[in-house]
Amino acid sequence: MSGAGKPDFFYREAQRLGYVARSAFKLLQIQKQYKLITPGSTVLDLGCAPGAWLQVACQSLGPVKSGGLVVGIDLKKVKVPAAHCDSRVQTVCADVMKLPKAQVRELSPQQKGFSVILSDMCPLVSGITSKDAALSLELGMQALDLAVGGAALAHPKNEIQMEESNDGAITSSDVNGVLRRGGHLVIKLLESEDVQEFSRICKPLFRKASLLRPKATRPSSREIYVICQGLQSQAKI
Repeated sequence: MSGAGKPDFFYREAQRLGYVARSAFKLLQIQKQYKLITPGSTVLDLGCAPGAWLQVACQSLGPVKSGGLVVGIDLKKVKVPAAHCDSRVQTVCADVMKLPKAQVRELSPQQKGFSVILSDMCPLVSGITSKDAALSLELGMQALDLAVGGAALAHPKNEIQMEESNDGAITSSDVNGVLRRGGHLVIKLLESEDVQEFSRICKPLFRKASLLRPKATRPSSREIYVICQGLQSQAKI
């Protein structure tokens, strides 16, 4: 639905084409521009409800014979959509930010990690711009930590710091991220002055990092996506 509460073009197209949400067109544009998901890719979808990105990710894998896997994790129990998905798609109901990295890695083939990580996570919006942006940034940093690991983020020049976990404990198996070397990462943020700093943190970790506001984003939304391509060897897992 549009910001005015009326069905818009992307909403109608999603219904016509069998996508469970208009957000499918955001990933379709990202995929068209950056071609992050290829046949055989292993994809981790964070905040996968209601499943539109699962659909696009599976489509992007090509035919079943090409292999690949899509794993979606969400606080809500998400049923794999019947349209555009096949046996390569599975979902897990859990708080991914509380799962040890080693446990997330176990969801990947041969426990080698994922080649693409998508984070469409967004905090419950309060309407207070600064608060919402701060919560979004925290989710973004947690997603980045899950992908590349705390060691890669511990650079002294990084002004945005991760909050310590509840018990403060870090195991050796939890230091490394779950994104494979050469892999790609997409993170949704809410626009704020910290978005550029977040992008700056990502740039030395990846071959390329850029910002994109997809055409399917509602006019009233402050969503923006950080597109990170090619995890560098210094952020090895």
